Amino acid sequence: MFRATCKVSRGGCWCPPPDSLTAAMSEAPAKGKVIKKKKVKKAPAPAAPIDEGTSGPTLAAAAAPAPAPPPAVATPAPAASSVKKSAPQPPEPKPGKEQASSAPNVAPVPAPRKNKVAPEPPQPKAAAAPSGEPEPAVPRTTPKAPAPKAPKVTQNPSALKETPEPMAPSAPTKKAPQEAPRTLQQVPLPKTPQEESKVPKELPVSKASQEVPKTPKEAPAPKSSVETPKAPKEESAPKAPKETPAPKASKAVPAPKAPKETPAPKAPQELLKEAPAAKAPVAPKAPKEELAPKAAKEASAPKVPQATLPSKETPKTPQEAAAVKAPQEAPGPKTLQEKPKASQEAPAAPKASKEIIKVPAEPAAPKPAAPQSQVSPRAAAPAAAASGLRQGHDREVNRPVEASQSPRQQEAEEASPRKLTNFFKMGVHDDGVVTQEPQTQQVRAPAPTAAAPTPTTKVSSTVAAAQGEGPSHQQAQVRVLTLNHKDHLDSTLFRLQKGWILQLRPGPTLLGRQVSVFTNHPERPEDGFTRTKYRHLQWKSDSHNKGDDTALYVEVTLVMAGSFHYYFTYDDSENKDKAQGSGFFLVDPTLIVGTNEVLQQDCVQCQTVLSKNLGPLPDWEQRLQVAHESGYNMIHFTPIQELGDSNSSYSLKDQHKLNIEFQIPDNEFTFDDVEVLIKKMKQEWKMLSLTDIVLNHTANETPWLQEHPESTYNCNNSPHLRPAYLLDRVLHHMTLEVMDGKWKDRGIPVAIKEEKHIEAVKNALHNYFLPQVKLHEFYTVDIEKMVEEFRRRISCTVPSIKTSAEEVSKNKLVIKQDPQYGRKTCTVDMDIAVRLYNLPKPEASDEADRVVRCCSEFRRHLEHLNEQRASEIQAHLIKAVSCCLGTIRYQRLQPDGPKIAAVSKDNPLVPPYFTHYGKDTTLEEEEALMFGPKASFLMAHNGWVMGDDPLKNFAREESYVYLRRELVAWGDSVKLRYGNEPKDSPYLWDLMRRYCEYTARIFHGIRLDNCHSTPIHVAEYMLDAARKVRPDLYVIAELFTNSDLTDNIFINRLGINSLIREAMSAPDSHEEGRLVYRYGGEPVGAFLLPPVRPLVPSIAHAMFLDLTHDNRSPAEVRTAWDMLPSTALVSMACCATGSNRGYDELVPHHIHVVDEQRVYAAWSESSTQRGEVNKKSGIIECKNLLNKLHFELGASGFNQVFVDQVTEHVVTVTRHNPVSHQSVVLVAYTSFRPPAQIKATNIRPLKVQGRLEEIIFEMQVKGTKEEDADKKIPGVFVPDLEFINGLENFNVEVKEHLTPAQSTFVQVTSSSDSDMTVCEYTSKFTPGSVIAFRLSLLPRAQSAVNKIRGTLSEFGYKSRISEVTTHNPVLTDIVNGLSLVDLNRILYRCDDEEKDEGRGWGAYNIPNYGPLLYCGLQGVVSVLSEIRVVNDLGHPLCGNLRDGDWLPDYIVGRLKFEPSTQRLAGWLEEVFGYLRDVPRYLIPAYFDSIVTSIYLTLINRAWALMGEFISEGSNFVKALGLCSVQFCGTVKSALLPPLSPNLRDPKPPSFTDGSGNQIQLSATIAAGLPHFSVGYMRNWGRDTFIALPGNLLITSRYEEARWIILGFAGTMRHGLIPNLLDGGKKARFNCRDAIWFWLQAIQRYVTVVPNGHEILKDKVSRLYPSDDCSPQEPGKSDQLLEEVIQEGLQRHFQGVKFRERNAGFQIDRQMNDDGFNNNVGVDLETGFVYGGSVNNCGTWMDKMGSSELAGTKGKPATPRDGSAVEIIGLCKSALAFLGRMHKEGKYSYNTVEQCDGTGKVTKWTYEFWEKKIEENFEKHFWVSETPMPESEPRPELIHRRGIYKDSHNASQFWADFQLRCNFPIAIAVAPEMTTPKNAWVALKNAEEILLGPLGIKTLDPKDWAYNGNYDNSNNTADSKLAHGFNYHQGPEWLWPVGWLLRAQLAIAPKVGGTEELARTMGHVKSLMANHLTHLLTSPWRSLPELTDAEGAFCKDSNPAQSWSTGCLLEVLWELDHIERSLNISANI
Repeated sequence: MFRATCKVSRGGCWCPPPDSLTAAMSEAPAKGKVIKKKKVKKAPAPAAPIDEGTSGPTLAAAAAPAPAPPPAVATPAPAASSVKKSAPQPPEPKPGKEQASSAPNVAPVPAPRKNKVAPEPPQPKAAAAPSGEPEPAVPRTTPKAPAPKAPKVTQNPSALKETPEPMAPSAPTKKAPQEAPRTLQQVPLPKTPQEESKVPKELPVSKASQEVPKTPKEAPAPKSSVETPKAPKEESAPKAPKETPAPKASKAVPAPKAPKETPAPKAPQELLKEAPAAKAPVAPKAPKEELAPKAAKEASAPKVPQATLPSKETPKTPQEAAAVKAPQEAPGPKTLQEKPKASQEAPAAPKASKEIIKVPAEPAAPKPAAPQSQVSPRAAAPAAAASGLRQGHDREVNRPVEASQSPRQQEAEEASPRKLTNFFKMGVHDDGVVTQEPQTQQVRAPAPTAAAPTPTTKVSSTVAAAQGEGPSHQQAQVRVLTLNHKDHLDSTLFRLQKGWILQLRPGPTLLGRQVSVFTNHPERPEDGFTRTKYRHLQWKSDSHNKGDDTALYVEVTLVMAGSFHYYFTYDDSENKDKAQGSGFFLVDPTLIVGTNEVLQQDCVQCQTVLSKNLGPLPDWEQRLQVAHESGYNMIHFTPIQELGDSNSSYSLKDQHKLNIEFQIPDNEFTFDDVEVLIKKMKQEWKMLSLTDIVLNHTANETPWLQEHPESTYNCNNSPHLRPAYLLDRVLHHMTLEVMDGKWKDRGIPVAIKEEKHIEAVKNALHNYFLPQVKLHEFYTVDIEKMVEEFRRRISCTVPSIKTSAEEVSKNKLVIKQDPQYGRKTCTVDMDIAVRLYNLPKPEASDEADRVVRCCSEFRRHLEHLNEQRASEIQAHLIKAVSCCLGTIRYQRLQPDGPKIAAVSKDNPLVPPYFTHYGKDTTLEEEEALMFGPKASFLMAHNGWVMGDDPLKNFAREESYVYLRRELVAWGDSVKLRYGNEPKDSPYLWDLMRRYCEYTARIFHGIRLDNCHSTPIHVAEYMLDAARKVRPDLYVIAELFTNSDLTDNIFINRLGINSLIREAMSAPDSHEEGRLVYRYGGEPVGAFLLPPVRPLVPSIAHAMFLDLTHDNRSPAEVRTAWDMLPSTALVSMACCATGSNRGYDELVPHHIHVVDEQRVYAAWSESSTQRGEVNKKSGIIECKNLLNKLHFELGASGFNQVFVDQVTEHVVTVTRHNPVSHQSVVLVAYTSFRPPAQIKATNIRPLKVQGRLEEIIFEMQVKGTKEEDADKKIPGVFVPDLEFINGLENFNVEVKEHLTPAQSTFVQVTSSSDSDMTVCEYTSKFTPGSVIAFRLSLLPRAQSAVNKIRGTLSEFGYKSRISEVTTHNPVLTDIVNGLSLVDLNRILYRCDDEEKDEGRGWGAYNIPNYGPLLYCGLQGVVSVLSEIRVVNDLGHPLCGNLRDGDWLPDYIVGRLKFEPSTQRLAGWLEEVFGYLRDVPRYLIPAYFDSIVTSIYLTLINRAWALMGEFISEGSNFVKALGLCSVQFCGTVKSALLPPLSPNLRDPKPPSFTDGSGNQIQLSATIAAGLPHFSVGYMRNWGRDTFIALPGNLLITSRYEEARWIILGFAGTMRHGLIPNLLDGGKKARFNCRDAIWFWLQAIQRYVTVVPNGHEILKDKVSRLYPSDDCSPQEPGKSDQLLEEVIQEGLQRHFQGVKFRERNAGFQIDRQMNDDGFNNNVGVDLETGFVYGGSVNNCGTWMDKMGSSELAGTKGKPATPRDGSAVEIIGLCKSALAFLGRMHKEGKYSYNTVEQCDGTGKVTKWTYEFWEKKIEENFEKHFWVSETPMPESEPRPELIHRRGIYKDSHNASQFWADFQLRCNFPIAIAVAPEMTTPKNAWVALKNAEEILLGPLGIKTLDPKDWAYNGNYDNSNNTADSKLAHGFNYHQGPEWLWPVGWLLRAQLAIAPKVGGTEELARTMGHVKSLMANHLTHLLTSPWRSLPELTDAEGAFCKDSNPAQSWSTGCLLEVLWELDHIERSLNISANI
């Protein structure tokens, strides 16, 4: 039989008296006795769940008081001591890891009894361990070290002041009457009888106690059944009802009526006229209770009609109907009971304003959302202003809403789109976000009792919709997750809510790939969840361009709670093993209390009870009532199953049997009876329950282990544990000898009391006990046996030759462990041994001698291997001895240990690691036992290992944990062995599955015990089974992984909803405050986070406990004085909170999960007797108030947190509501040391920027005697022998709802600043004190906030992300009047452009940051978009906004100068004016909202002006489209030459200069920002026409494109288009390629623009009709554009030679004299255009050397003279185009002619010229892949093959053969002149060799001149680099990439048809991935000019370059056209 080690005797067993149970019940209640139900008078329950508490939610009735501004936040004064988060400061860095313990990993502690604790580090005063010896790890029977931090919680309802939204009925089976108008706040009215709860089943008590208790006498009726808020006397209402009151929560008063000081809201009669009043339902009343006449009268006839819910009853479920009809039982005193049925004869009154939306028992698929009601543009502003915009974060839940809109508003809403503001960040991870109007919180009012009000909220319509109840009228919450290649996010946590939508969008790295996305989240709830069942998600597109990957997304509508997996593959593969990316998303459960009320996860308040200490089941109700009366809404029960002999709460003997201690004679309870109680608590107390599941171990005494020992780790199925078992027995035998005194004379007495005794134990182990068993032999070989086998093998084997032996390393000959772990039974690989050692031995005399020599070498190797293995095992044993000594030291010597000196069987030297079978025998016999048939019963105990990898099984074969004695073992339980799947241990899997299923049936949640040591695949399986029973299962766990990433793996795999965190892990108040901040909430003043936003990683949701049941009481670790302030700090955490039973009763010791035998006290309504507590016991009354406050803060949306460390011991926590801007500030004076030891210091006053509404409460603990202040625990504590009792030597003082004058802790004064209130702390505020303030905004600030919110509500959100419009007709008119040139001024303009205006303005400079990149809104939006995502309120921009109004003034001021933007400036000035009255800490958030809203509206206006391809395009297309607005604007220093006055309309706009002259003001394209933006550097002919098609034509800016084409045409001279325009009169004609890009732009214009050919007949005003004439006035010399084109071609064909005018230093400081000489012409042999010389650079590669030091001055880096390849292609394209135009009669010319010096005329048609080029191009430019001597006169110059040359006949003979990025341009525009196969090879080589991440290398990296890093400031003597000489010799330029991609698209169908074209299209998209990333993340929102090598940032590059963006937009445009044509072909 098993030996149950370390049993604990049980006491206080049930012992019935001889006479009757009644007699037993009359005795004092003890553990085994049923508590007698005391009959006390009980006030009748209210007729409905109305608010009669002090801080419940109130809605103003009838004549509502004047609107009171929402509270403001407490403004912490700057101080060095302030270390927590503040509104104006950036969030403090949050540590990534929470240490569970600081104790070393080497000292496991004896834990024979199972106690759920983490080891605690030794106290400072403990004796230090000797060097090399570990500190002991604390066993499960001792407190644990600091636990990980805790989550946030919100609790009890208080005055909710958000504006309600209209809410649709949850089950609209009948049409509801129209709602009457109401004010913002109304009083909740009583329920109808149909809404009452059903009668729950009562638990049997005993035969004698089953009588129905007498009906309690009626208590006097309460003063009122409704609650009237107090109106602030000093405030009056605004004129209109838009600003509703925010009254202070107050006690129940007789009836709701308006305070005399405050006028009622305006115009109620007008509202009544617009909507017929609905018939008010009859208000029910409680039995024998009526409203006071006055109250009833006012309830039935309110002065202002209230909005009513549908008069038709919501259909009842059969259960509800039965509950209404069920006879009521007279409830006993303060027990769980049904609510009294209400009477229907009560006075008529409007129906309760809080609609309850029923949640179906089984969730159904979500129904389509109903049309959302909205507010009209201007009329909506007041309502939206009063309510505020919804602020949220990824921790939020969908909260219920109320109807609050007037009929007039509703009328307007029916015709207008829903109003939401979209905040769009042009970023890779942020595709757009939308603000949302606030959702009013629905919270049950508290019953008139000392207990906290029910901490619940009604089920929101969103949640109901998600469960199939009905449509939601709210904006759907959408989270967008970007997928990227190889992103496996298994350790990243994403938290979501049911009813939300998860969008998965391909990131840039997935562009062009065929991606398939899969998830195991079911499509419908009824489908159920199967972990291995995935569904293929279908792609959708929100773009008109269906082929644009950036517009694709898949959606998952979240209909089920749990953790779900997604993955994606390529090419339609469904194989999860080939996933290219994956991750998890966690969907939180919907927790329902009562029948239909949602308990938000952040509002959970959980108390842990040790179930075994509750006594018999009939006693539970009264004992659990303590938790209810303390304000908790969740109970955590430790396991309720039968326990093992140790009586540990976590050592279960039978997982399917109820603990026998819960029974009473003659009545055997079952789990069904527990379920009845759990349901009753949920229904009546609104309290949920959870319990532990213990999967990792079972008690030693578990009966089923007899038949199924294979379910454990034992010496039979886990033979690797045999050595560890033998070591365990050695230690046991040593214990026996020590306790018998056999070692006393050798320094080890029976009682170990000194360190020298431990040293003697060490010596005895090493020198006597361990040598006996020779444990290393289990890991070594039998050398003699191995040598003999080797001898036998080689005696008949031919020796290996040396070379063969060398192939096998001796390192490969290692010991192979015997799987049975016998002594010396390990082996080696004999085949390897033979190859290594069976060698020829020339020195051997004969074969026998050779064999002997070989065997001798083999023996030496074996001896070496054995020595190595023995050394390894010895190291493990040294560690084992060290751990044992640490355990002994902890148990017997350390002050923080149990200090049990005597060695005995019950207290052995060290705890056992294994169970033993049979009696103690000799070690030899016990060794034989572990190899025998009973080895299955030698089972390994479970425990945990400090610092071990929790994802690995510490009992696996590879682990030495048991041998090294590193396990903190629980000697009462054995570790369960599941294997990898159910078939490995079918009985165990089935048993534990059924255990989890019934647990989930009974309880609402599960705590996964020992989670970090439970095999994760087992926990997955069991929790999946549990969730099938209860889909909304709430799962919590406590992890000790010391890694957030590892925690996330457990959370993701198991679907853990909350991690247990503990305040006791904080060593001081500073850390405790940090934990409060860490576990939830945003910083105060955080930016608005809208419903549609990126999915960002979350931290694990926390359940933050002031004390867990595993740890010692704070009275032991800190002081009893600190228990109140520390729990107060915990209650301010924005997460779930909790405590351990006994904390609130001030129990000053650990209530031990193993040793505690007593029972908890029961609740008493009146004075207490022994074994009872009431609200005056301990700090229960304080905890009730704290829980109320916590719930109110969570339910009301106080989700912003600020923690301020005021002094070493004083901590201030602010919770702020971002909608109402109310704040609650709690100040706690902690007492980690006794008060007398805390030096009194000056506490910094609390400065309040706003109005102090009230002091919510003051509370304080005081000792009964003054001398107690110097003690950790006051007085003398005497523990009760039968009941768990707490301290009684404390006085707890509590005061609620105080005015400043009534406070004893603070004195309130006003500062010189009237906006500030200062609270000075008095001497009464001492350690152990807590005070809480409620704050609101001042009326002026509230009015300003309301106006801003009203303005923001007028922005409308459409279905497309980032699409925003305005519904304000004035703003709409302003925006619609803006042109794209106006938008360039409003949104962009760099510093130089702004300064060019001459008004003294430039870019706005932010102190400590620098100037904004743009003067327009994009400059500030780029910064805001980065800081908004992380709420970086400490950013210098936020500081600048808080410090003053300079930035808003700057934005307005610069727009006032231009008439076209003055109206917008006026609108902004008005809105920004409201900001001046807003508290400074809120300005960054509201400024961001305003600026982002108008910014989005303006960019949508820009897109609307750009044509369908842009306006309906993807984000990529739209972002590139906005670049057109960046670059195209009017700059007065860089205007076009005046166009002809005879030009047909439209003509460019004009302005009058200071002299009265009319100046044409045509927009121009900046070559780049900021360097090429103004003056002569802005307009480059080549750059302009490369950029023009993408920036102007594709964006439908046809007029501006036409003017630029004609303007440059007017400047033609020498047949050339100028390089630098400089107004035309100062133009330089030193480039040969500008004219050809100009012609290409004209070709694009004619092709793209409707009737574009008409431009050929437009008049051009020639500035220089002849080469040598002076500039002409506009219109004096007009020509048609076709004539100018013809002149350019003719001049080239004829040939031109000229010297630049003004040649010399004045126009170019670097060029040598010969460089000013230019020539161009056409080679009649080839048709190629040629030109240039070695002294100039006439193409785009135009870098002129300028370094005298390096000798490059005046030398072009890349002359590219001769025939440049791109010019040949552009010429060919132009000739083909003009030839077509001529044939169509749209162009008048078709020939050119040349006259030589002899008078000979050569005349070519365009067609002939074109064919000439085509015939010669391949011949002269193609470099064959294989040598072709006949066509390669200079083969020595060829170093790359399979390419096209860069030029033909260049002066520098090597230059022709250089591989550059120019030939793709020729192929893109004239693919027909190439051989497709050759072109394809060349393009692929260019991609492989030249293409970088963003740009393309300008020179082959293998070229001698290559250098990829451009530095224009380089002033060295290096001729390759000096002064940036390598500008075009390697750096990677972006604009040629567009031509490369277009060339691939052009050639692909020629080499592979449609199939290759489709593949190439995908490939092209993938190549643009990095461009998209850069475009969306660059603060310039653009693409750069170039990068250094491999995409590195280049400081001398323009960060924004027009041709870079324009060329890529052309690629997307061509892709779209190809896709359209393919679709058309397919359809045909």
